Amino acid sequence: KRFSRRPLCAPGATSVALCAAAEINPCGTNCRTVAQVRNGSSSIFKYFSFPGELLMRMLQMLVLPLIVSSLVTGIAALDSKASGKMGVRAVVYYMSTTIIAVLIGIIIVVIIHPGKGTKENMHREGKIVQVTAADAFLDLIRNMFPPNLVEACFKQFKTNYEKRMFKVGIPPNDTSTVASIISNVSEAMEALTRMREEIVPVPGSVNGVNALGLVVFSISFGLVIGSMKEQGQALKDFFDSLNEAIMRLVALIMWYAPLGILFLIAGKIVEMEDMGVIGGQLAMYTVTVIIGLLIHAVIVLPLLYFLITRKNPWVFIGGLIQALVTALGTSSSSATLPVTFKCLEEINGVDKRVTRFVLPVGATINMDGTALYEALAAIFIAQVNNFDLNFGQIITISITATAASIGAAGIPQAGLVTMVIVLTSVGLPTDDITLIIAVDWFLDRLRTTTNVLGDSIGAGIVEHLSRHELKNRDAEMGNSVIEENEMKKPYQLISQENESEKPKSPVNEVRRV
Repeated sequence: KRFSRRPLCAPGATSVALCAAAEINPCGTNCRTVAQVRNGSSSIFKYFSFPGELLMRMLQMLVLPLIVSSLVTGIAALDSKASGKMGVRAVVYYMSTTIIAVLIGIIIVVIIHPGKGTKENMHREGKIVQVTAADAFLDLIRNMFPPNLVEACFKQFKTNYEKRMFKVGIPPNDTSTVASIISNVSEAMEALTRMREEIVPVPGSVNGVNALGLVVFSISFGLVIGSMKEQGQALKDFFDSLNEAIMRLVALIMWYAPLGILFLIAGKIVEMEDMGVIGGQLAMYTVTVIIGLLIHAVIVLPLLYFLITRKNPWVFIGGLIQALVTALGTSSSSATLPVTFKCLEEINGVDKRVTRFVLPVGATINMDGTALYEALAAIFIAQVNNFDLNFGQIITISITATAASIGAAGIPQAGLVTMVIVLTSVGLPTDDITLIIAVDWFLDRLRTTTNVLGDSIGAGIVEHLSRHELKNRDAEMGNSVIEENEMKKPYQLISQENESEKPKSPVNEVRRV
């Protein structure tokens, strides 16, 4: 009776999606080519996944107001001391689980060694945009402080690179004579026109919600509202009502979620390339990533939850089925955020003050699955290039994978972009990322599911560790209400005394006689 019937519809939708996709596209590209010839266009696949696209749009529509309203109300409901302790616990949890995930990825890929052989036989797909680690780190800091909040709702700052031409000057030659200069006029004029090409970083932007900047602003805004006491009550009530309205919209969308998830997964499988390219090393790489994610999600995170809270982790995880399946279908932890709120608050009963603070921050910076994947993929690319990594380089991969996962916003396939930073840090060829793009659509969904599970378990752990502060805050709020009532009592007593001092009416005197 603990779980409602609605969340259980999502796994059924996933199973139906897999069966339907297998019937429509049992042999990959070959069947797709036949369909293109028969229908004259590949747009049939776009139409097939349209119901899933609608679900993604509806969830993404709610992400922006949900992040702002939940963080503001969650922070404003706590005093600065309680929110500070809760923030420290959340950050320690995020960093600990991310480091553990990176270590698991490194150990698994070293033991299994999926990169045996050469990369010449592997299929390449797509192109990689080059980026330097320094510019990526500075972009992360810049996005934390957006100059325009309205622009932050649909754009992020990103350093772009342009090729620019510079003239090459003629080096001075003191030994030159007038005769030699005259004889070499043509050569000198040619040198004047020589140009040098350089790649220069320039400021730019990319479409997408600047979640990190909105999180920083919302936390600061919530702290200020909480410190304003009664003056900030109107703003607090506004954001609380906004958050409640968003959650009611989420409840409505959940009725459509099973159908949307079905077409999201089935549509992606139908569009999948020929499975023949996923063989040998790439198949072993896929299996290695899955094993690493399973160890982290099925063993490490539940064990951590049990050791800290002494509660059954599988009961807690059972309440997250709807959120986990939504993450599997959307491959975006931000798009899954509304569903995660609903599961934690309504099914698992986690305190709203904790979820509203921990979940938006976790969906932005806590990427356990992404960190594990980046460390594992970097070593896999080193293996296919027969590049032996020393201990120092492995440590470098660990640090950069941890840092890069924090900078990976909760958007689909953000790990491929931050992967460039990890490879650059140890001098590996970034073009080899194209070797793993063929299976990234599938692994990205598993990474996102692991990320959402890590955020949710983190909320349960932080609530358990912060239970005393939450009780004290409830007691303080109760005492303040009692004090307000006590302040009204003297006036009530005075009015009662005045009523008792009033002369009795003659009518009452006559009746008494």
